[in-house]
Amino acid sequence: MITCSRQEKPEIIESGVNERGIPTMTPSKISYSKLENAYVNDKKYSIERFCGKYWSNPNNNLSFLVAKDGQIIYERYQGLGNREQDIEIKENTPLHIASVSKVITATAILMLVDHNKIGLDQKVNTILERFPYPEITVRTLLAHRSGLRNYAYFTEEPGVWDRKKTLKNHNILNLLAEKNIHLESTPDTRFAYCNTNYAILASIIEKVTNLSYPQAMKEMIFDPLGMRNTYVFEHDKHLENAIPSYKASNMRLAYDYLDAVYGDKNIYSTPRDLLKFDMARKAPSFLHKKLRDQIYVGYSNERKGTKNYGLGVRLVEWETGQKFIFHNGWWHGNTSSYITLMKEGVTIIALSNKFNKNIYAVRKLAPVFGDYPFEFGDEE
Repeated sequence: MITCSRQEKPEIIESGVNERGIPTMTPSKISYSKLENAYVNDKKYSIERFCGKYWSNPNNNLSFLVAKDGQIIYERYQGLGNREQDIEIKENTPLHIASVSKVITATAILMLVDHNKIGLDQKVNTILERFPYPEITVRTLLAHRSGLRNYAYFTEEPGVWDRKKTLKNHNILNLLAEKNIHLESTPDTRFAYCNTNYAILASIIEKVTNLSYPQAMKEMIFDPLGMRNTYVFEHDKHLENAIPSYKASNMRLAYDYLDAVYGDKNIYSTPRDLLKFDMARKAPSFLHKKLRDQIYVGYSNERKGTKNYGLGVRLVEWETGQKFIFHNGWWHGNTSSYITLMKEGVTIIALSNKFNKNIYAVRKLAPVFGDYPFEFGDEE
């Protein structure tokens, strides 16, 4: 099998700051060898077999890309982004990436840590004064070890929130401060995946940068990386023109009172834009190495097993030392999967705005590129 080689000493560019001193992400400047045609054709054959198995129905909405060293090997766009307006999904159609948004929120937080704007182990209540839990740190939010309850659940309780009103990030912080919302567990004692963690991280970004979260993401990440088809959904701004989502039955899903909360979700993007983002994260210029290495460590080891969570990424860790790094998402009918094979330099992105669990099957493409013990082509 023919593989491509990287340059021995890639150029390293320090991450920048803008005129207000806010960190900005730097596009990857690494020069890679052009992929050999034989390599590309071999991989395309395997990917096409996979697509024939999982996405042969043209009514399955899909935005999908596989790249090696930033070079696109295969991409596929099919289905209707908006059925009512007959808008096709194309390479520049932004789709809701659901919880893959957490990877981007975590990236902004880590950039602020890297530039000494906040500390990774800093207590959250020293940043957000109204935050009522003194033992919770930035790290425990990132790793889902805070013990916080999910805002989608506690806002359903009588007297907590009027669900006829749209919930926003500052409302969540106020509710935590005013409504005696008890923790589910003692901070840093166990893993519990919770969207509230990342809603609070978005509020930290706003406090530290003095920008709204949508503007902070635009200035820190989207604009510097040329992610021109990526934005944070703002309820009052994008409600009428964002690509909607659908059930598998093609029934359009309505927005609800939770749809204005961001940090945990609510970024719209494309596979091509997310490839730019992934390449920038893989570059040696992304954070100081000591901090960068802490992203890909599993923080929840109370139970023996392969599944774990780092700082904004999910992990599968095998006894061989091999790690599989990814994040999936699901919000309304939107499903998403982001996979970054660090050792092989491979990026796999799959998005859909029509509920489809097959999006998560893309992990079975990992064995095409490296030693990952997923069964290629097997059923979920």
